[in-house]
Amino acid sequence: MRLSEGQKAVMASDKNLLVIGGPGSGKTTISILKASEIAQREIAPGQKILFLSFARATVTRVAEAIDAEKSIPAEYKALIEVETYHSFFWKILKTHGYLIGLPRRLTLLTPAGEAVAMSEVRSAFPIRSLTEDQKSAKRDAESIQRTRLANEDGKVCFDLYAPYVGKILEGSVKIRALISTRYPTIILDEFQDTNAAQWSVVKALGEFSRLISLADPEQRIYDWIGADPARLDQFKEIFHPDVIDLSTDNHRSRGTDIAVFGNDILKGQFSQSSYEGIDIATFEAFPAPAVTTLITTLYAARSRLVTAKVKDWSIAVLVPTKKLTRLVSDALRSPPAGLNGIPHSAAVEMEAPILGAELIAHLLQRQNQPNHFSLFIDLLCNYFLGKGGGDPTQTALKEASTIRRSYEENIQREAEGRALRQRNVLVNTISVYNKIGTLSLVGDPDTDWKLVRETLAEGACSRLKEIANEVRNVRLLERGSQLRQDLAQDWRENGSYRNALEIVRLAFVKDHFSTNTRPESGVVVMNMHKAKGKQFDEVVIFEGWPIYRKGQPPFNGDRIVRFNSREMADSQSRQNFRVSITRGKRRTTILTPKVDPCVLLIP
Repeated sequence: MRLSEGQKAVMASDKNLLVIGGPGSGKTTISILKASEIAQREIAPGQKILFLSFARATVTRVAEAIDAEKSIPAEYKALIEVETYHSFFWKILKTHGYLIGLPRRLTLLTPAGEAVAMSEVRSAFPIRSLTEDQKSAKRDAESIQRTRLANEDGKVCFDLYAPYVGKILEGSVKIRALISTRYPTIILDEFQDTNAAQWSVVKALGEFSRLISLADPEQRIYDWIGADPARLDQFKEIFHPDVIDLSTDNHRSRGTDIAVFGNDILKGQFSQSSYEGIDIATFEAFPAPAVTTLITTLYAARSRLVTAKVKDWSIAVLVPTKKLTRLVSDALRSPPAGLNGIPHSAAVEMEAPILGAELIAHLLQRQNQPNHFSLFIDLLCNYFLGKGGGDPTQTALKEASTIRRSYEENIQREAEGRALRQRNVLVNTISVYNKIGTLSLVGDPDTDWKLVRETLAEGACSRLKEIANEVRNVRLLERGSQLRQDLAQDWRENGSYRNALEIVRLAFVKDHFSTNTRPESGVVVMNMHKAKGKQFDEVVIFEGWPIYRKGQPPFNGDRIVRFNSREMADSQSRQNFRVSITRGKRRTTILTPKVDPCVLLIP
């Protein structure tokens, strides 16, 4: 590739580095070439260069970029190790956690598992409209519970990784030196998003390792979890790096004005009357015409990419809220007005699908296993306790409580020799459970999984119908996947799925740390926050619209700016919008309601 002057400066530096640039400015690419150059000149036997990023999507993209870079010899590519911050921290925790009082045997507490484990604590507080004192008390109660789970049970959630690793590194110069001996150069992607605990780890690593930090100060969208606008200045003060500015470079969307438009959104001032590669369109503020506009926009985007013969093309539909992600995904499956559905994947919050998948995995196992039904009830309760993640609803928590009470009532009546009460809330649940016990499984994981899921979907139990719908978003059973292979092996060895639940749980743990995810292709629907670190051939940004209610002011949810209010149009909302806009390589289309267009698009 032809290097810009800034990229040449990166290659020439032999100090710590702070490389600043916007989306598509070539920060990642030049860091890979820099890593290769260091590998050829400086790396001793047994050493590697470590590349850390927050997002698995970025890790995958970096790994692919390294593999595709023909100028780097294979033996030097092998010396660049690419990981997420979490996976790197977890390795340190498992090896050295005992030094800070953690049990010798540690297990990962996934977000779904954490949601279940924290549900009792969270249920003690109102779901919404908490006072500041209540918010503080809730945070303290959650912190105490997380610490107890780690110290007593050895179950460590993600939020504790960085604080614990920081404590380990700060307490042992030998461990700091050991890690730096292994990784004398460490590349820190998305450095502007490090929180206080992660920053303490970086400072410890930088004592002996050379640090190359990649940052976009205008892409800091995680202030709410502790990203500090002063972080870059702190890095300069402590590590005295060469600072290289690539902010005027654009490699991702070269030949378009996508980056220019994103920067103008950030400034709140438009420098051009039109922008190459940017389309802004409006839709009527009703569900059917809004979705129709979205679908016809996707038809056109897909047609452009197919006509241009783009290999493995990708289109992202980016929306502001989790709720709208699901609504759009459902609409693309079953569109209005006789339109053809659009095959797609949806990046939804995974607590509910994971907990639902655990229940289906258990149902694959024979019902003559000890305590099969009682574990089924446990998993059903876990689903409702944890499906909301960090924001459980009182309805879901009460549902879990109702299921538990009804089950205990049934146990009591059975012990007394009395029949199940016909109005018991578990009557339909038990009926579907019994029907699954009569299914003839064949040993093909995909076929058997679908059979169980369809039986739940077609049964008379509304709870199990909901789970069947959620589990559609689980993609671990794709052809050739490790989970599929492990389930098939379980069947071959035992003549049944004896260990399906354990296999599925382990698969989700491995998936959290996997860097082998495939690049996004086809149509993908996701929340705008989830698009960070990704890139697509085309992007369609779609927001909600005002809903008019008799005698009440219009409700303006699911908007890019909260309530589409100019007073809410702060730097955070502008940064979020810019990140989404600049994911597009060829074109970004913004769909906004005609009656109340996004305030960030109005001069």
